[in-house]
Amino acid sequence: MGHGGDVIQELTVDHREVEEMFAQIEALPNGDKRRKDLADQATIELVRHSVAEEMYLYPAVRRYLPEGDAIADREIEDHAQAERTMKELEGLGADDPLFDQVVGRLMREIRSHLADEEQNLFPRLRQTATPDDLERLGERVRTAKKTAPTRPHPSMPDTPPANKLLGPGAGMVDRLRDALSGRGKTG
Repeated sequence: MGHGGDVIQELTVDHREVEEMFAQIEALPNGDKRRKDLADQATIELVRHSVAEEMYLYPAVRRYLPEGDAIADREIEDHAQAERTMKELEGLGADDPLFDQVVGRLMREIRSHLADEEQNLFPRLRQTATPDDLERLGERVRTAKKTAPTRPHPSMPDTPPANKLLGPGAGMVDRLRDALSGRGKTG
């Protein structure tokens, strides 16, 4: 399954890609430098994914689901916790004694969040939103991911309109930092 399609298809592909990176991290021995490279790549994808969800998916959840405000608030809090964990991980090398503990915590947080979205949120959204609305949301999410930040910014706003105004600027700075440092480049 490639990128494209409605918002649920797009985000589910993101989930599979992150899970593949997690599996690769788990397959490597502790202390292996490639674990840090993969953790950086997973962080890039998770931040872009989270920003796009906060910009477009969660406002739709608020609009389409009867208890959408509570659901969106819980999802955003999950993101905030994961972002704090990613920020902690950002400063650790693969050979740091805390690396395995922090990357393990991130994997548990993300896997729990993804399972909840796929088993609960996505099916409910598919029942209440129109196929055209889901397609439009998919396009918006793909566009948002192109300009989204690639590094965790726990203090940045995570709800519209502030996240839509500040996110692209932070994303530009992050991509410049990534290009200069080589972060996120594998191989």
